[in-house]
Amino acid sequence: MSGHSKWSTIKHKKAALDAKRGKMFTKLIKELTVAARIGGGDAESNPRLRKAVIDAKAINMPGDNIKRAIQKGTGDLEGTSYEEITYEGYGPGGVAILVDTLTDNKNRTVSELRYIFSKNGGNLGETGCVGWMFSKKGYIVVEQAKATEDRLMEVTLDAGAEDIQPDGTNFEIFTPTEKHEAVLEALKTGNIEVAASELGKYPQNYVKLEGKQAQQMLKLMESLEDHDDVQHVWANFDISEEEMEKAG
Repeated sequence: MSGHSKWSTIKHKKAALDAKRGKMFTKLIKELTVAARIGGGDAESNPRLRKAVIDAKAINMPGDNIKRAIQKGTGDLEGTSYEEITYEGYGPGGVAILVDTLTDNKNRTVSELRYIFSKNGGNLGETGCVGWMFSKKGYIVVEQAKATEDRLMEVTLDAGAEDIQPDGTNFEIFTPTEKHEAVLEALKTGNIEVAASELGKYPQNYVKLEGKQAQQMLKLMESLEDHDDVQHVWANFDISEEEMEKAG
């Protein structure tokens, strides 16, 4: 799991910088709008919207921005219509990649993603080429300094967690999607601080990368996540901490 874990750590460290650049605001406004359009504007009865509101508040998005984005989704305000599309492809070394997007122009998006893939040693594939390798799960990160593994097992397994894995500095907790919020609530009740959480798509196995391929893969991930239409990128690479530091 180290490839995913270390990449998650990098993502969360750069989140503040992304927020300053406006990237996270743009992506979360899209997510708020689409979540409200699909599941309604009441965050209490719409888990996806509730998560988006929590994420928006975490980066200090003004309440008026959140409200307007939701109103655009419900149709109370006029707004852009976004389409959810997941693209599939391959990275260096045959790494499987899923790219979740929200776009108002799919022709533009697919053209730009194809360029990003080819520029960084990968290629965009057909629908279904790698999606079968991934499963939807809840994912929670707790720093090892915040709790012991025994304590985490005691708190989270009864709430529905299915696996806890140490990665050296953090514990990764995986849950069924429907148990994600219950496990988060159990951690909160147990006074255990959560470093990160998300509902995601996680691979069944990993591809070990080193050297040039590892560096190409990290540049590809960075470029994909930096694209305005991209909400999430999921991949099955495993790259050592040393390789990560070379890139960082």
